Amino acid sequence: MPRRDIDFQTSDHVTLRGWLFTPEDHASSSEKKLPCLVMSHGWSAVKEMDLDAFAEYFTSHLALTCLVYDNRGFGASDAKEGEPRHEIIPSFQQSDYQDAITYAQTLEEVDAERIGIWGSSYSGGHVLFVGAVDRRVKAVLSQVPLVNGWDTFHRLIRPDFIDGMNKMFADGLTQETIELDRHARAQGKPAATIPVVDADPSKPSALPTPESYAFFTEWEKKCAWKNECTVRSVDLLRANDPSHMISRISPTPLLMTVARNDTLTPTDLALEAYSRAREPKELQMLPGGHFNGYTGQNFEGNAARQVRFLGEHLCA
Repeated sequence: MPRRDIDFQTSDHVTLRGWLFTPEDHASSSEKKLPCLVMSHGWSAVKEMDLDAFAEYFTSHLALTCLVYDNRGFGASDAKEGEPRHEIIPSFQQSDYQDAITYAQTLEEVDAERIGIWGSSYSGGHVLFVGAVDRRVKAVLSQVPLVNGWDTFHRLIRPDFIDGMNKMFADGLTQETIELDRHARAQGKPAATIPVVDADPSKPSALPTPESYAFFTEWEKKCAWKNECTVRSVDLLRANDPSHMISRISPTPLLMTVARNDTLTPTDLALEAYSRAREPKELQMLPGGHFNGYTGQNFEGNAARQVRFLGEHLCA
């Protein structure tokens, strides 16, 4: 599928970069404008980690464009001046979705009245929030979403590790010493960081599951992904609760994709959140765990189901 590099400015003047995908037969700007699906990745992931596969599938099966971008501070996108890279602040990423929508509406290929949003894992939660507060959104696709940061954090972290994690949030962690992270940052010192994944589950990491380690370390060999996020990112995860807005997405159509054996964004939490969404809504259950819908035998069925939803609600 045709793809070109794009970049746009956020409302706080950060440059985000990504790709615009268009259908093969939509080469001329004189042709009719098409709907656009705005897509970004989850926790620390970059666009090369299968977002291109989804966008190519969507644009090869539908008269649709896809705007795919890296979250601020990750991949090709900039961080805000004076702020660290690899920091994940939910409210900023949610606002960036809205700025991406605004940018998409300016593109000559795009029908400004037909914008959908797609997110997965952490960004799967973001699209629940954005779909509720931004009425420009005409379809919401939320894949294996993190719906409740507090409950997810306390599922992922062993109870005997919680006190140590709380100390880390308060004190920070660097390679050389423990220091007061908030005070250090206020003095202009580098932000404390933590690995995203670690082979040893007894060591601190943001995503302490074996499937997370397998997924990210495999991609680390193939693209410019770095096994690092700020300690503050994990602290803010606990306060992130996009599901409190899920009942407000209606009347915008929602498709939630949930993995049956998800231990990273637990299946039961996602299903409980879905039960509070109002119509029109659709649920897709995938076999396997959190990452099984990205590639392999589940990808085709997953993407095909999302195509049907987009065809009915965004491309009709």
